[in-house]
Amino acid sequence: MTMTTNTDIRALNDKITRQSEFVTLLTDGMSRTIVGQQHLSEALLIGLLTGGHILLEGVPGLAKTLAIRTLAALVDADFGRIQFTPDLLPADVVGTMVYSHKEDSFSVRRGPVFANFVLADEINRAPAKVQSALLQAMQEGEVTIGEETIELPRPFMVMATQNPIEQEGTYTLPEAQTDRFMLKVVVDYPNIDEEKKILRASMAGDIAGRKVAPVIGIDTILQARETVKEVYVDERIEQYVTDIVFATRYPERYHLEHLKPYIAYGGSPRATISLALAARALAFLHRRGYVVPDDVRGVAFDVLRHRIGLTYEAEAAEMTTEHIISEILAKVEVP
Repeated sequence: MTMTTNTDIRALNDKITRQSEFVTLLTDGMSRTIVGQQHLSEALLIGLLTGGHILLEGVPGLAKTLAIRTLAALVDADFGRIQFTPDLLPADVVGTMVYSHKEDSFSVRRGPVFANFVLADEINRAPAKVQSALLQAMQEGEVTIGEETIELPRPFMVMATQNPIEQEGTYTLPEAQTDRFMLKVVVDYPNIDEEKKILRASMAGDIAGRKVAPVIGIDTILQARETVKEVYVDERIEQYVTDIVFATRYPERYHLEHLKPYIAYGGSPRATISLALAARALAFLHRRGYVVPDDVRGVAFDVLRHRIGLTYEAEAAEMTTEHIISEILAKVEVP
């Protein structure tokens, strides 16, 4: 990127301030339905601004599905929901060819994946062959049914939920599937004050009965995505992003030799791209035209936690990907 002058940065800041006004509408709309969970709402907005797919993990009852449905309702766009179950078939996701006796020919019947926002609810409750039906759609923005390849609508975003793998009746997502999710967000329990608010709202019927009206349209999202691509990333920030990802692959180069026995594989180049793009989106949400190190650190856990493979030694030592990322962020030099 060639833009480096203060004048250019100020002009970009002014542009982002004007174009990011809709963020307040979305955050206010989310907060009226979702109690707490600010990090969850922020992650969903990052996915919305970048076109990245989001994987939410948490025990049942933490408003994962409600948050996704609320965001989709706030945007005037097509919404599709797929409830993943063990007996689901790939054709139930992408569609299939249907024979018409009247016309004596086959035609394409499109599945629920043909929507702007697709909720893949409890994605790890279906076998791998069904999960992989989303691979082409998530990566290439198109689906092949029979001999016909059909483009998906723009914008297109998959927001999936899954229960932790310790729960009954679940299937571990393949690495090729999880790598296509830009962010993996771990949803935790609300604090005690938030739980009281949830209880009161539920008793008053506010959560179940509240209808969410659209506040923005698709054109606003597409325009914001183009603006996010203009957010300035300094060369030192680029180096910082690259160093963080490389430290997941070669920890010994960053004086983290003790982590090497615990890492089976590190982040792919897709992790580097996602880390920079998510940091840009976070800067946009903060009404800023340039990325700072705190933006990178703020999205590092969600971008990397599902892209670091752990060895048996790590499991034996109870070493988690969060612990590894924390040590990397503490060791890699901040510009």
